[in-house]
Parts: sequence; C-alpha cells; structure tokens
Amino acid sequence: MVESMKLGERQFPFKSALNASTLMPFGLRLDQQLRVAAEAGYDGYEIWVRDVEAYVDEGHSLSTLRNEVEALGIAIPNAIAFFRWADRDERVREEALLQAKREMELLAELGCLAVAAPPFGDVEGVTPHEFAQRFAELAKLGAEAGVEPYLEFWGRAARLNTLEQTLEVLRSLEASEAKLLLDPFHLYTGGSKLDSLHEVAGRNIGIVHANDYGATPPRETIADADRLFPGDGVAPLGQLAQLLHQNGYAGYLSLELFMESYGDLGAVEVAKLGLEKLQAAFSLTSL
Repeated sequence: MVESMKLGERQFPFKSALNASTLMPFGLRLDQQLRVAAEAGYDGYEIWVRDVEAYVDEGHSLSTLRNEVEALGIAIPNAIAFFRWADRDERVREEALLQAKREMELLAELGCLAVAAPPFGDVEGVTPHEFAQRFAELAKLGAEAGVEPYLEFWGRAARLNTLEQTLEVLRSLEASEAKLLLDPFHLYTGGSKLDSLHEVAGRNIGIVHANDYGATPPRETIADADRLFPGDGVAPLGQLAQLLHQNGYAGYLSLELFMESYGDLGAVEVAKLGLEKLQAAFSLTSL
C-alpha cells in the first residue's frame, strides 16, 4: 500500500487505518474485520483487545492470523485496551498491570506493537507527576512484552482530559521517546487548544484517530455516537493535518467512529467511504 496518495492537486501525506469501532454494527470476527480493511484499501487496521480475546476463546490461532495479515498486506499499528493503569487505588493498579501484561503478550503474538493507554478508571486528583510515574511502570512492562503504550487523553475524563495536561505528563517522564495518541473528538470535548500541537514533535505521536463532529449537540453533551465521518462536520481537520505534517508526523490516521447504524451500506462500503472522506479531509494543498 502506498504511504502518500495524491488527490488532484492535493496530497495525503499520512498512512490510513481503520479502527475496529467503525465496524462494530456489523458484528464481525477479528479476521473478518481485517479482510474488510484490506479490501477497502487501508494501510492498517487498529484492533480492539476484546476482539483478540474473543478470537482466541473461540479456538482460533493468533500465529495463523498473523500469517494471514501479512498475506493481506495490512499492518496492525495499535490496539484499543482498557486497563486501569493510572487509578488512584494501588490494588486496582496492581491488577491493571497484570491485565496489561497478559494483553500485551497477546498483542505481541499477533504482531501488534502498540496499545492505547487512556485515563480509564478513577483518576480524580491524580497529578501529572503521578501519571508519569504510573505510565513509566506501564512502559516498562510494554518493553518486556515488545508492545509500546501510547498515552491517550480523554475529553470527558476527570484528569488527563486535555492535550495540555498530557504534555505536562510527557515533560515529567524521563523517557523523551514516549508517544501520545491524538483524537480530534477528545481535543474538542476536553477544550484543548489546537495550537498546543506546536509543542509536539512528530516522533512523539504514536497514532492519530480521525473523526469529525457537528455544531450540535453542544460540546458539553456531545457523545461518542455523535462522531461524524471526517469532513462531514465542523472540526478544523485541515488545520490539524497541516500541524501534524509540519511537526514531522507521517504515521497513521485511524478512522474511529461509533455509529450505531450505516443504513443499507455494508461493511466494505462503509470502509471505502470512510477512506475517501479521511483522505479528502486530511489532505494538504501544499507540502
């Protein structure tokens, strides 16, 4: 798959990925999801750990699936997981690290070398320094398993809900190579400043989720299910694309929607439509 696609006089200087959440209405098994993404023309597919576990529980082999993925010519650049690595409760954190170790080992077997680390759990009052300490523990586990955690902020979280807070955590980390996960929806709902992206080098961005949102519902009440295809809303995606490119990011943009239904469209049709809209919304007029 090509890393850069020209659209008329515009150019898409990123890699494309499809997040498993986008295909949720179709109830597909993990291997079926990957085939849809490959058929639609994506460079990568962002999996959910729960789908990996379900696939294994049904008796399927991850090593066999890994071979199929390689044959399809599609990458698995990241996984979505929910372990309470930053929780206020020490016992909860200990259990979360055990969960993370187990899930990272599964991902490594499949050939997925990164996993999202959002502020899942009770993080009320957790300081940037504490987030940094706990993320360092998680990163150490990841290094042992061969899977890198990407620090993610959630606009609705009690803490780590803005890009600015996340940058504080990164500055508190001794490891300057730590990476974050960006998402336009969370930038919006948390009230982050897009200009803060000037402080983020491309090498410190692990992956970027791609979506849009409308002028309504308002920021205070908009929900995941209200996310739109890129270009169908009011998000400043062109400016975001320009900033990412200026910062040296040339990695994956992963289409992450949570729509309950796409009407009469099938999975491959939705995936192809999403790829077209992603490339159009994040293309640049000049490089």
